[in-house]
Amino acid sequence: MTDDHLSQLRAICLALPEAFEDGGVGDPSFKVRGKIFAMRHPMEGRPSLWCKAPQGVQAMIVGSEPDQFFVPPYVGKHGWIGLWLDAAPEWERVAALVEDSYRMTAPKRLISQLNTGGG
Repeated sequence: MTDDHLSQLRAICLALPEAFEDGGVGDPSFKVRGKIFAMRHPMEGRPSLWCKAPQGVQAMIVGSEPDQFFVPPYVGKHGWIGLWLDAAPEWERVAALVEDSYRMTAPKRLISQLNTGGG
């Protein structure tokens, strides 16, 4: 992954209330209250982002754009999606997917801050 990709990913993830970067499964993983909501992960020698998706989104997005999205191993069975970062992602879309994942992970108080712009 280029430094630019990582910089953009960090800017998106770390702008969320109480989000922080950590090691662990991903390199890096992005967490809130100790729970992963997004992670950069190498797969098949390519850089990718893995994040949670609302129910039904995984099948829809992977089915409609298989060159951009995939079902990641291990966490895919729980609805996570993978996004190839070397396939010229639309960063606004990446931000929306990361925010959805964050909303599925963060406590209500932090989601409330996000809703009111207090993040």
